[in-house]
Amino acid sequence: MKELLLILIRHAKSAWGDPALSDRDRPLNARGKRDAPFMGSLLRFRSLEPDRIVSSPARRAMKTARLIAAQVGYDKDAIAVEETIYLGGVKALIGLVQEFGDAAERIYLVGHNPDISEAASRLTGENLGDMPTCSIVAIEFQVESWAHVMEGTGQLKFFDYPKKPLPS
Repeated sequence: MKELLLILIRHAKSAWGDPALSDRDRPLNARGKRDAPFMGSLLRFRSLEPDRIVSSPARRAMKTARLIAAQVGYDKDAIAVEETIYLGGVKALIGLVQEFGDAAERIYLVGHNPDISEAASRLTGENLGDMPTCSIVAIEFQVESWAHVMEGTGQLKFFDYPKKPLPS
């Protein structure tokens, strides 16, 4: 049995100021540009550097992926872009995870709501609700291969987001 770790990341807060931009082309706003490096530093602090980062092609998701990659020491030019993550639906997201090559044991997937939140809930079997912008859900799988990942087979390791209160 292998221990595979999937890190689901909802893109950081995006800007809505230019109505002429398509949804795919919306950039991050100032808060998003601040939150993504912060969340990347949390992943680095947890020593959860990725073997692979896969992102939606949407501008806000790619920028989030690049900002996080910089914090965890991952080459931003090596970020894989996967069209399926952008509005493909939950089944497509889970199907994508099942197709990950088994050489990578720790993968970040950067995407969008509602699909990313729904995938987190389905994979863990827990009702996690809507993931806030720039939130991170880490899911561990005790399986031989990514191909064996199915709904309810993951164990929630943590759920972090920029405005999460610190433990007292």
